[in-house]
Amino acid sequence: MTDNAAAIHLARHGDDESRAAVARQPNTSPELLTFLSADPVAEVRQAVAAHPGTPAAVARLLAEDANAEVRRVLAARVATLAPSLDTRARSRVTRLTAATLALLVEDTEVEVRAAIANAVRDMPDAPRELILRLARDTAMPVAEQVIRLSPMLTEQDLLELITDPPAPATRRAVARRPAQTEPVADAIAASADTPAIAALLANPSAAIQEATLDRLVAGAGQHTSWQAALVRRPRLPANAARILGEMVASHLLGVLAARSDLPAELTLRLRAQIAARLAAEQADTDGEAELFAAARAGDRDLLLQRLAEAAGATEARVEAALALRSGRAIAGLCHSAGWSAPLAAEVQSVLGGLSPPEVVRPTAEGRWSLSEAELLWQAELLEGLPA
Repeated sequence: MTDNAAAIHLARHGDDESRAAVARQPNTSPELLTFLSADPVAEVRQAVAAHPGTPAAVARLLAEDANAEVRRVLAARVATLAPSLDTRARSRVTRLTAATLALLVEDTEVEVRAAIANAVRDMPDAPRELILRLARDTAMPVAEQVIRLSPMLTEQDLLELITDPPAPATRRAVARRPAQTEPVADAIAASADTPAIAALLANPSAAIQEATLDRLVAGAGQHTSWQAALVRRPRLPANAARILGEMVASHLLGVLAARSDLPAELTLRLRAQIAARLAAEQADTDGEAELFAAARAGDRDLLLQRLAEAAGATEARVEAALALRSGRAIAGLCHSAGWSAPLAAEVQSVLGGLSPPEVVRPTAEGRWSLSEAELLWQAELLEGLPA
């Protein structure tokens, strides 16, 4: 029996794995791939979808396969051909393949569209209309990789995504794009999109004008999620560092003072502030005694009032945070208020009404068990709650 005859026999009479193996063989004929494309087993059809020799007409049919993984595999392969596709081409094969890709890019499954985005995200010659369609996808697993990496997107394209974002996280994806230009950075800074601005500040390659950076530094007192990125910004102006030194938490003040690009006089001043903070924090340990006593007494009104004052929030926003019944959210709120981790655990029980297993407890040393990034992220989420 010849190799071709053996392959035909396995394709018609073999078990599931044997049929899939035939579909994977590089020399499988287009006729046999066409036959296997109707196989009842999805794994076999996936192998056909992945095969470069699968006829264009068969691929067009597989683009409507009931199995999402078949469509995803097909999308990943067909997308690699994107630069050569043209719906106006004379070649019927080219037109069919272009139509297949157009169908897949509108697929209801995110993973199918994401496979296309993954294939074309860094192509310098991908069809521009395809890149724009993917960049405006409302699912970020699709859009973000194109927004961040595609060389086809112009500055004007990015500005339009900021002005009219298809999804809440679109601006954040633009902010993370490497080598961001000043006009784009200015547009993000002017958007009042707090998470996007935090992402912009955390992007070391983003070009941010000094005037824009000064405005963001001025607003960082109300947006603690910006502060960690600001103290680590490359080429931080001395005046910005001086202002940040007055508002950031002690651990970030240490990061600021450790920078090697600040004037010596400013570095000494920051170190003096650290020493003063340490002394004040030691004294504040006794200051929390009243709050611990209030927690033990179940004095919810006093705790609510003091937490709102210390966190710079309204009591309504604190109540909205408590209503989430999330230990992490309440811990983030207490952290932004400058309260200790042990006191935050008491607040979760008394104000939040959480059971012992739900409470985020401090470490054995009395420190936060959540990372600084997690605490800041929780506080950032709470900024969107009703005031």
